Amino acid sequence: MHAWYNTYVDIKINSYLPKTAVEGPGIRFCIWVQGCSICCEGCANSHMWDKNGGGLVSVNELVSEILKYRDEIEGVTFLGGEPLEQIEPVTELSKAVQEMGLSVLVFTGKEYESIKNESSVKELVKYVDILIDGRYEASKRDFSRPWVGSSNQKYYFFTDRYNEKIISDYKNKFEVRFDKNSSVSINGMGDFEKINKIIGS
Repeated sequence: MHAWYNTYVDIKINSYLPKTAVEGPGIRFCIWVQGCSICCEGCANSHMWDKNGGGLVSVNELVSEILKYRDEIEGVTFLGGEPLEQIEPVTELSKAVQEMGLSVLVFTGKEYESIKNESSVKELVKYVDILIDGRYEASKRDFSRPWVGSSNQKYYFFTDRYNEKIISDYKNKFEVRFDKNSSVSINGMGDFEKINKIIGS
């Protein structure tokens, strides 16, 4: 058993997607955490605010799932919900992901400059390649940069794996999935009001 397995840590998640091309650079395993106290007006994931929603999953279980796709993905993305409100399990998972040789992207509605001196944040960013911070602000809505929806949000690069070039290399996109029960799910970044009207959901 590797050192990054921590059998005593669980994380509350809404869902995960093993392979997506619209939640960061390359093909990524995406984890939506459950629970957010920031509650941005106009948030597309308001159903992930409730801390009593979602389900508990062990870090071990998610590590095992990620390992199944290690050769098919570039990294793992954490969003939600608010990942930093579950910073311990997100850190444990990020350690595991880095040890697999994969990259880590974390979204937070908090401002990094205001929390960067917290010991838990310092520990987390040791295992993060990209942090994207800032709450969604509807009055500053801007889809011109990848993976963000308002102009106040910032990118932080903590390793040499990526740099600001990715901001021009990638564009916002979304994916639409239909399951066998004809249910529709959408992920990515864009004008979801327009998207929902187009697909009639």
